[in-house]
Order: sequence, then C-alpha cells, then structure tokens
Amino acid sequence: MFLYGRPLSQITAVPGPNHLGKCFNVYMAINKFPKDRGLSTRMGFTIFLIGLLYVVFISLLIAIGVQSITVIIIAAALLFSQYYFSDKIALYSMGARIVTREQAPELHAIVDRLVAMADMPKPRVAIADIDMPNAFATGRSPKAAVVCATTGLLRRLDTQEVEAVLAHELSHVAHKDVAVMTIASFLGMVAGFLTRIALWSGMFMGGGNSRGNNNSNSNAAAIELAVVLVSAIIYAISFLLTRALSRYRELSADRSGAILIGRPSMLASALIKVSGEIGRIPTRDLRSASAFNAFYFAPALTQGVSLGNLVSTHPTLEKRLEQLSKLEEQMNRPS
Repeated sequence: MFLYGRPLSQITAVPGPNHLGKCFNVYMAINKFPKDRGLSTRMGFTIFLIGLLYVVFISLLIAIGVQSITVIIIAAALLFSQYYFSDKIALYSMGARIVTREQAPELHAIVDRLVAMADMPKPRVAIADIDMPNAFATGRSPKAAVVCATTGLLRRLDTQEVEAVLAHELSHVAHKDVAVMTIASFLGMVAGFLTRIALWSGMFMGGGNSRGNNNSNSNAAAIELAVVLVSAIIYAISFLLTRALSRYRELSADRSGAILIGRPSMLASALIKVSGEIGRIPTRDLRSASAFNAFYFAPALTQGVSLGNLVSTHPTLEKRLEQLSKLEEQMNRPS
C-alpha cells in the first residue's frame, strides 16, 4: 500500500494508537476514488440530451405514421433487457465466466485489496479466456457489478500492473459511469433496430384505409424511408454523444485508479504493455472484440480514419500517458 506515492513501510510511524488511527484514516481518505465533478456533469448532460433526443425520436416516428404502440413496446423491451441484463450479455458475448476465490485466488486478492482501499462493495470477479490482454467492468450499480480480466492480461502483466488496470475498472463502477453508458447507448440501439425492421418489413404502416395497391405500396415505401432517415440521424447524434462521454470517462478512470494505488507510473506501464501487445493480436480477433471497445481498458481496434478522434471510444494513448505523467509529478512533489 502507498501513501502520497510511497509504500506504507517507508513511512515512519509515531508510537501511539491515536496517531496510528489518524494516519490510517488519512490514508483511506486519500485512497478512496476521488469524486469527479466534470464526469458527473458530463454524465448528467449526456443523459438529459439523450432523453430529449428520445422524446423527439418517438414524436417524429409517430408523426410520420409509425404505430406508437410498436415503438413503445420495442423501446421498453430493449431498455429493460439492456439495463438489467447488461452484465450477463457482456460476459456471454466475451466468453467470460464468474470465478470463485478458490478458482482465482490471486485475482480475488487484488480485487479484495482494491475494494478495501476504495471502501466500496466487492463486485463479482470474472475471467475471459481470450488471448487479447484487456479488462472491463459492467453492471447497473456497484452492488450488481462485475469486473473481468482476460487470461491474456493476467499472463502478460505483473501483479502490480494488473492491480493498476483493475483500479481503473473499479473506478468506472464507483463513478457509476458504466450504468450511464448503458443507458446512453440505448437510444442508438433502438434507432438501429428500427432501421433494420423498416428495411425488412412494412410493419410500420399506420393501418389507414388504402385507395389501391399502388397508393398503399407508395405510402408504405415513403413511411419506411422516413423511418430509416430519422433513425439514421438520431443514431448518429446519440453515437457522437456517447463517444464523447466515453473518452472523458476513460481519462477520469485513469486518474482515479492511479490516485487509488498511489502510482500513476504503474498504470502507465500497464497501458504501454497492453497497447503494444494488442497490436500483436490477429486483426480478425480484434474485429470480433471491437464491438465492446467502449467498455475495455484499451480499445481492441482503433479507427484509422481522419475523424478517428471524433468517433473513438478512448482518448489517444499519448493523451492518457501525458495525464498520468503529470499526475505522477504532482504526487511526488514535496509538500
């Protein structure tokens, strides 16, 4: 354990139980995940905009002839399943499994140590049996969360680096930004789903009387085209909103995780190793995992396009390392 970036063993203790208690309380206060008002403000603003966008989306669909009951049922079903089963969906999609203390004693020991330092409920612990070195956290609340590491990560990083990565992931849980990202991405899911349905069938017709097959087909085509256009626009806006939030929350988790363990340089070391090792994973495997980029510690596959910074789920490696370097300097600066 570290205090002001130094191991506790290197700190001279003054005899006396009162002093020792004060020292421990100071240590715990320092190492709890710090509140990030910038993240809280961005999460609230994003949810507000997404909610406003959702109201506009539903109103436009009803205005162009989509049956309102269809939209409500689809939206409610998707929101319920995504919010309450997001952890199970993520674990299943990643091929991860919950592990007991007997099955993964070292991993559980790391998580136990971190949650004690952060004074937070212990999430379930999972391992994904894939070679790509990575980790993620999911769940609708700290009490229903899961933190997962891949076998590739556990094999390539040492214990302190794994601890740094998991501190980053537990920061997402503590700040509840995992749940916010789940909700924020919901509208994009609905828009994409309705677009596919509109392309596949004519189920969105309002059900009014037709004046002939030609008029009926023409009206159906117009409605389906309108649904596709509206859904595409809404999806694009919600996509950009969630990506902007995702990039900030990664910087926030880097900062909070580094403060918790007291060694930003250790998280920087883990970032460099993971980013370098991901580059050696076959592209086919990275593409199959890239759908979960927003929840990974490091992106499985970066976008090599000119607008990459706008659509990426993570800030650049250089930006993350620069922040950690500045934080290391601040923590080691003589008081």
